[in-house]
Amino acid sequence: MLRAARASLTLRLALASALWVAGGLTLVGWYVTDLVIDQVEDAFDARTTGLLDAVAAATGLDADGRPRLARPLPDPDLERPLSGRYWQLTGPDGATARSRSLWDSGLPAPREGGGPGAAPGSVAISDILGPRGERLRLVQREVVPLRASAPVHVQVAVARGPVDAELAHLRRNLVLAFALFGLGLVGLVVGQVVLGLAPLRRLRQALAEVRAGARDRLGEVPAPAEVAPLVAEIDELVAQNHATVERARSHLGNLAHALKTPIAVLRNALGPEAAGPVPAPEEARVQAEALDRLVRHHLARARASAAPGLARAAEAAPLEVAEEMARALARLFAEDGVAIELGGDAAARVRIDRQDLAEMLGNLLENACKWATRRVWVAVRAAPGLVVIEVGDDGPGVPEASRAAVLGRGVRLDEAAPGSGLGLPIVADLAALHGGALSLGRSPEGGLLARLELPGRGAAG
Repeated sequence: MLRAARASLTLRLALASALWVAGGLTLVGWYVTDLVIDQVEDAFDARTTGLLDAVAAATGLDADGRPRLARPLPDPDLERPLSGRYWQLTGPDGATARSRSLWDSGLPAPREGGGPGAAPGSVAISDILGPRGERLRLVQREVVPLRASAPVHVQVAVARGPVDAELAHLRRNLVLAFALFGLGLVGLVVGQVVLGLAPLRRLRQALAEVRAGARDRLGEVPAPAEVAPLVAEIDELVAQNHATVERARSHLGNLAHALKTPIAVLRNALGPEAAGPVPAPEEARVQAEALDRLVRHHLARARASAAPGLARAAEAAPLEVAEEMARALARLFAEDGVAIELGGDAAARVRIDRQDLAEMLGNLLENACKWATRRVWVAVRAAPGLVVIEVGDDGPGVPEASRAAVLGRGVRLDEAAPGSGLGLPIVADLAALHGGALSLGRSPEGGLLARLELPGRGAAG
């Protein structure tokens, strides 16, 4: 589970976002809370100082020089015992006057100068304990009443309970508000991450469908611009893998088709009815060697297909290879009375591996012998930069509309006739692989004419 959590990009981004949001909101919340609390306390101090100014304005001296209020204050709490709102006047000789709310208690004795570090006449603010042990906000200063020669120390104290309760309520509300805001913000960020990574999940599903064979490529799935190059690379990789598999299948089909004729000749040579100008054991040896060459050749091609472009240059004589193929096929089709005629330029050379050329000519000659009535012929001629090899027969031929179809792998026009439908496509594939081409036409005898064009000696690679 831990590995899965580490591997989950969504979870990592969500956790990182939650931490950043929590840290940022904590700092912002602390700053906002501290700012609001300062403003509330400043407002409370301003109200308390306003009450101090009202008491100071009403302060005077009686005939005996004792401090007193010259007029009553309009605040009934100052008259109600232990109401939490108090005033006290202290004269220069230490005589005091107190509000009725103090009852039989008093405020702390004034400090000289109005408080610690306070200038004469300035307001000093501090917190003290009241008559009932409650917290009080004390403001004090010195004033000089009319017709007085010495200052009177004025003190006003207001209970902090209501403002402390208000501050506690404010803190709770701010913490709750920031917590809800943080949770909502984290939810939005997580939702954004989930939605932002949705294309990756769709691509993962599409890739699973490609692996299962339900989809050919990922390019059909919409992808963001940041991911599109990766999708293109994956599609290229999938296409390359498909091509590799198709090449492997083609190699297997080519090998099976190439082995078919030598095996048939070998079986015929070793059969009880074997007869002909070449002794059966010798013919069997020749075909066994041909089988060995075919196996080695296709194994080499399978290795070379993994590193295209490393194939070495080779040359072969088409007429010589055709003669070799004709000898093998003459024995195979001896009962059909098909004659194979060879002619053309014996000096012509093609820039192709001999075994590839033998496979191409063997397929063309076998196909011609299979459909010919009496005659199959091969003509080789050199042209500028290429060699043209024509293989014709006097059979029924192939209709012009079907000639392109028979070059498709596995296509057979006559399902009743023996064969795999791979011969002509193999020739076309090998010719294209070596820079040549195979085309089909009509021979002068009315049968099929296969025209094979291959790069000749001295042709540009």
